[in-house]
Amino acid sequence: MTPSEVKRYLSERKLAPLSDIALHFDLEPDTVRGLLEHWLRKGRVRIHREPGCKSGGCGGCGEHVDREVYEWLKF
Repeated sequence: MTPSEVKRYLSERKLAPLSDIALHFDLEPDTVRGLLEHWLRKGRVRIHREPGCKSGGCGGCGEHVDREVYEWLKF
């Protein structure tokens, strides 16, 4: 897995949650974060943190987390 492969995936989709990227490449989220860090440093990717429910649909579980969504920036 290379940063270029992540670039291709994200630039085609424009926005993607960390969980989708990790699932697509069959990698742990922390590994994907490391690959995305390259593009974050270069200013090509922006991270959005959106409130979400750990279980995926809030049924009152009380386990709310910030969902990481990455955006590929056009230049």
